[in-house]
Amino acid sequence: MSGSGEFDSIGIVIDWLDACRQRRLADLLELYANRATLDCCDGGRFVGRSGLLRYWPGKLQAATPSAFELHEVLPEGDCVILDYGNYDGTSVRTKFWFDDVGRISRTRCMPLGGLGSRAA
Repeated sequence: MSGSGEFDSIGIVIDWLDACRQRRLADLLELYANRATLDCCDGGRFVGRSGLLRYWPGKLQAATPSAFELHEVLPEGDCVILDYGNYDGTSVRTKFWFDDVGRISRTRCMPLGGLGSRAA
């Protein structure tokens, strides 16, 4: 990644995916910066720890058996792109941005639909 921080951004995204798969809310939240912004596929925006606590518990509890299946992960400019099966198995793309110490500062999710993604 660009910037002065020395951290494994792809490894952090894989840790994020593992925490989601294993429904480990506390570990998931620790990956985010305190003022992180989450823009979800449904158009909602969740900011900071309180926003993440409004968003994540319900998603993790409602996750299907095929949720959080990895399709592809790759760096792109100042972010990492993750294509995966969302909590409900829908194929989505999430972009991750990081602060200088390797915490997730922003995520933006978008549906993949028929844009060449593999079936979940």
